[in-house]
Amino acid sequence: MRNSSLSFGAIGIVMGTILVWACSEDTAEHAGTADKKPAPKTAGAASATREVHTPPPPFTEGIFPCSECHKDMETNPARRDLTDEHTGIVFEHDSKNRWCLDCHNPGDRDKLRLASGALIDFEHSYLLCGQCHGPTYRDWKAGVHGKRTGEWNGEKRYYLCAHCHNPHSPRIKPIAPFPAPRPPEGRPFILGGPGK
Repeated sequence: MRNSSLSFGAIGIVMGTILVWACSEDTAEHAGTADKKPAPKTAGAASATREVHTPPPPFTEGIFPCSECHKDMETNPARRDLTDEHTGIVFEHDSKNRWCLDCHNPGDRDKLRLASGALIDFEHSYLLCGQCHGPTYRDWKAGVHGKRTGEWNGEKRYYLCAHCHNPHSPRIKPIAPFPAPRPPEGRPFILGGPGK
């Protein structure tokens, strides 16, 4: 009897070790990612060393790359209403303290600029958003906020903040609720369920 309990104990330790190894963060994060572009490593963005795969941002057609129009333009850093181009943008993102060039890099419009001065691609815009929205960024990385798809123990695809929030006016607009569900035909709806 004692030998069989030792055998089961040894098997349990071996299986537990294999399970911990198979589910380790390092293995899960790097499984099947050899051909993917990693997130940039930037100063002041500790989580940037973690590889995150995102689809391209939802650009308005014909608007990217920005350098097609901006390459020969002189940069005007003054806050103002845009009257020539980008007239459809309504800037309601801390507009008293922010301006376009706080996020968009004036020297290379195809890049975003972090507070540290580091440049990032638009595919890594979550790093920019995370500078001011730290708790939401933490929740996004953990899968609590936003949308992600993929395997629980394999590669995951995270959707960018801009897939749900307009970066220039990020508050989600209220939507009308759907009507309450109707009970099935011929059966009364009882609050709390049957027998309660």
